[in-house]
Amino acid sequence: MRKKAVLIAFTLKSSKLSSSYEKVKFFKALYGWKQVVSSKKSRYEYERPGLLKGIPHVKVDQSSFLVQEEDLEKIVSFFEEWADKVIWKSFKVLLEEDLEEMLDEYG
Repeated sequence: MRKKAVLIAFTLKSSKLSSSYEKVKFFKALYGWKQVVSSKKSRYEYERPGLLKGIPHVKVDQSSFLVQEEDLEKIVSFFEEWADKVIWKSFKVLLEEDLEEMLDEYG
């Protein structure tokens, strides 16, 4: 039996964002980011996790990704926090075997 998943697609409402900083803040909160700190002798890299760090997902594009149905509630909660600045939609899908494997191998 094929595994069910949810495709999340979103777009930012440019007119509602107060600055490019806010756009960056959104993407960092969702996807996470890598912080690089350099000193005279060393260079340090820190992985700063976003919401999707702990959720099995397959990134389809910059503004769309697949998650398992059981993780949908976390995603909905995140997007509700950004509701005035983000338009988003979810679509239930059945996964092909290769995508099932990608979600299963996550983490």
